[in-house]
Amino acid sequence: MMSTKGMKKESMKLVEEPRIGVFVCDCGSNIAGHLDCADVAEYAKTLPHVVYVKENLYTCSESGIVEIKNAITQENLNRVLVASCSPRTHHPLFSSSCAEAGLNPYLFEMVNIRDQCSWVHMGKREDATQKAKHLVKMGVAKAAGLEPREEIESSLIRKIMVVGGGIAGLSAAQALSDMDLDVILVEKTDHFGGLLQSLGTLETGETAEDFLGRVVADVQRRSNVTAYTGAQVKSTGGYIGNYEVTIDTPEGEVTDKVGAMVVATGAVPLIPEGIFGYGNKGVVSLMELEQHLKNDTLEKAGFSGQRMVFIQCAGTRNAKREYCSRICCMTAVKNAMTVKKKYPLADVRVLYRDMQMYGAQKEQMLWDARGMGIRFDVYDPENPPNVEAGKVSYFRTVTGDDVSLETDLTVLSTPLTARQGTGELANMLRVPTDQNGFFLEAHAKLRPLDFAADGIFVAGAGRYPATATESRTQGIGVASRVAAILFKDKLVKSAIVAGIDPASCVGCLSCLPMCPYEAITYNKDARVCQINEILCKGCGNCAATCPSHSALLAGFKPEQLLAQIGAA
Repeated sequence: MMSTKGMKKESMKLVEEPRIGVFVCDCGSNIAGHLDCADVAEYAKTLPHVVYVKENLYTCSESGIVEIKNAITQENLNRVLVASCSPRTHHPLFSSSCAEAGLNPYLFEMVNIRDQCSWVHMGKREDATQKAKHLVKMGVAKAAGLEPREEIESSLIRKIMVVGGGIAGLSAAQALSDMDLDVILVEKTDHFGGLLQSLGTLETGETAEDFLGRVVADVQRRSNVTAYTGAQVKSTGGYIGNYEVTIDTPEGEVTDKVGAMVVATGAVPLIPEGIFGYGNKGVVSLMELEQHLKNDTLEKAGFSGQRMVFIQCAGTRNAKREYCSRICCMTAVKNAMTVKKKYPLADVRVLYRDMQMYGAQKEQMLWDARGMGIRFDVYDPENPPNVEAGKVSYFRTVTGDDVSLETDLTVLSTPLTARQGTGELANMLRVPTDQNGFFLEAHAKLRPLDFAADGIFVAGAGRYPATATESRTQGIGVASRVAAILFKDKLVKSAIVAGIDPASCVGCLSCLPMCPYEAITYNKDARVCQINEILCKGCGNCAATCPSHSALLAGFKPEQLLAQIGAA
């Protein structure tokens, strides 16, 4: 159990009378366009302990932040409440601004009158205004009972474990090494490179072999990168800044300590068994075509240089796999262009549902392919193409007629799927996966390379199908996220964590299975449960479960919540 300042300051309370400043945000017309912010501000002036109220056009703007800071000093505020948008996106900005003005950041409260009022009650201005008043009243009641807290500190280890030696993992290792950080690179197979080992050319036009060779050679020569092949992670434990990992290697078991972990395990192409005649002569998958192009063995696949048909979305965007694999269209077009360059007189066609050529470069690739004479036809997913020996038949939705094509080779564009063992690794690291088996990031827009578990990051196709360029970019991006943690002198985290009162805890253990972060342990000697504040995420499950009310969540104690309920 770690000793922290947060525990020492648990009993620290303000003794002076609460002086609350309320700032109501118009958010331009985003909030003010659907409720009367001026009326809400006037109402706030009548609430207990409120000594200052200000309506802002944009509270999160530089001028709005300055007004908060000035009010704290000039009006001697010891509590601040902002009624604006989502705390998830703006709470850190406002609380840190309070801290810059000398106010403990845990004496800040936020009320969401955008998502909970203006957005859900558009066209009902009076109702939205009255609801906003109630929310502000509840927020003020809670703010009056807020307590100052000290952020939790711990040491950290400047070493990182990267799981996966594909281009994302290699890129992360490179970037971290460039920052003079020690890296442990763990690859399950005997060779680095992942899927790139099977590709001929990249979307940039460079051969995958040349590109990969440079990257692997660069990583292997670095003295601060310890690389293991034919190895896999056996167990992990600990918390951000202080993880303990055990790795099975061909030389034996290795145990080490790291401050952060990067998951870059990649994905695998679907083998389209039972789809569009796969397994018969003249039908191959997109990855198999890549290998034939790389090895110059198209003739062995049955291609005579005359006719080739690509069928997109083979095995995906259906009831079993609802997702779009993103990169299949680009890969098919790239390979179709390669075939057309080598066999200019060949009839090359692409049958698709809709082409996902995102980005200006890939869109230009599509236009270039059309200019080369590659034909693109839309097929109806309700009436998919029929593949027989040397023939592809389909219903052309644009012209409304049935088409039958003679073909030497049919290529099925199959999706990338989650790698086998992803679930076991996710359970070991206590990170989530989505319904398709890919690793699930904390937030697609705000934290696309982070897991919800602090100190663990994700990059590459293990997160979702990605091109080599995207995977490399994500690997470098992950390195910057890791550096933002490990370059600090010490680890500082939010003090909004749970605590268990040993005087009233009876050791019933009901809180242990409720904690998704395994932050609670049982002290057999004291016969009470204890919380590791570094692991705790402040979810409140233990506080809601504890029958003796010994578990309490800082910032959400019963008296604070009851004050809100009473105000409502």
